[in-house]
Parts: sequence; structure tokens; C-alpha cells
Amino acid sequence: MRQKQDQTVIEHLEELRKRLIIVAITFTIAIAVGFWWAPTLLNILKEQPSAMGVDWNLFGYTDGILIYLKCAFILALLFTLPVALLQIWLFVKPGLTDQEAKNTIAFVPVSFLLFLTGLGFSYFILFPLMLDFLSSINTSIGATETYGINQYFTLLFNLTIPIGVVFELPVVILFLTNLGIVNPTKLRKMRKVAYFILIVVGVSISPPDFISDFLIIIPLLSLFEISILVSSWSVKRQQAKEMNKEVVNHNG
Repeated sequence: MRQKQDQTVIEHLEELRKRLIIVAITFTIAIAVGFWWAPTLLNILKEQPSAMGVDWNLFGYTDGILIYLKCAFILALLFTLPVALLQIWLFVKPGLTDQEAKNTIAFVPVSFLLFLTGLGFSYFILFPLMLDFLSSINTSIGATETYGINQYFTLLFNLTIPIGVVFELPVVILFLTNLGIVNPTKLRKMRKVAYFILIVVGVSISPPDFISDFLIIIPLLSLFEISILVSSWSVKRQQAKEMNKEVVNHNG
């Protein structure tokens, strides 16, 4: 019996190793593509309205290469994320029933789309508002704004990537609800703790001013409330299916 359990553990580790190798190979190829396409992406971002008033100064010899590397990494992350999500699903699939596997495969494209939605929301809405507010504060104190490419992209990446990740919250909660790990009641009970964590995250990724914190924290808290609604919908849907099965079995 012990030998059989050991074999099972070894098989799981081999399966995990296989999935990690696929993700690593994908990331390696993607970051190579990222290095090739990074200058094009940087030029595209430079043409956007939020970057029009920014002079792309360099204040250090390493600023250019650091931004180049960050840009390549972001591109590699975008290419690798859907593959990584698929590999996670394939790894947990053997432990799921056929119905659970069928219900959860949709989480792969939905998760990726939510991540892209988070990036778009933070870049096209939050980021310009944050820049306008910070610029108005700097102007009001009579400061001369001289920014470099490093400052611009550091602020951009520090905002967009965490927001993109947090936008995964509803689909993660839905996935856990379908597996029976969480439910709306548990989520409501942990609301205060969740709010505290999300506020800390929001303050950590935003500039040190109240308005920027507000612009980020409100969407994060809204995502948690949406997650509760999604979890509640999933539970009601599962209960309705079970009731229908009981009615069918009873009539049969």
C-alpha cells in the first residue's frame, strides 16, 4: 500500500515537472520574441496620449536597458499566461470529475481575458487619471516636471500588472466555488479581512496620495463584491442542477 502511494506521489511530481517544463519553454521562446518586439511596443506606447507630454530622458546609463528588459518580460508574461493557465488545468484535471473538468476548462480563456481587461482598465483609465492628478499637484507647488523613461514605465508597470492580476479574482473565486472550497457565506464572513488585504495592495501599488489610492482601491473592493455575486450565482446554479436531477430520478 505504501509503495502504491509512493508511486502516486512520484507520478504527480513527474506530471508537475512536465507542466513546468512546458511553461518554462514557452516563457523562454516568448521572452526571445519580447526582446525582438520590445522597441516596437515602446514606440507604440510613446505615441499614446498619456505619454505625449513626457520627454523620454535618461538619468542613468542603465535606464534604457532596464526598461527594455521590463518590456520584454511583460510581453513574455502575456504570451506565457494562457499556456500556464492551461497547464494548471491539465494538472488538476485528473482529480476532477468529467462534469467538473467540463465546467472548469472555460476558466482558461476567461482568466486570460480578465487579465487583459485589467491591463486595459488600468492603462486607459486609471493611469491617465493618476498622471493628471500627480502633474497638477507638481504644477501647483511650482515644480518643473522633468521625467525620464524609467520613472514613466516604472509607474506604468507597477500599476497595470498588479491590477491585471487582481482582475483574476472573480474567476478564481468561481473556480474555487465550483470545487466546493469556498462559498458565498464564507466570503461574506471574511469580507473585513479581504477588504484590509485589498486596501493594503491598493496602497502598495499606487503613488502616495489619497486620490490615487481611492482610484485603485474602489475597483479592487468592487471586484471582491462581484466575486461574492459570482460565487452565489454558481452555488444557486449547482443547487438547481441537483434539484433537477432529483426530480428526474423521482419521476423515473
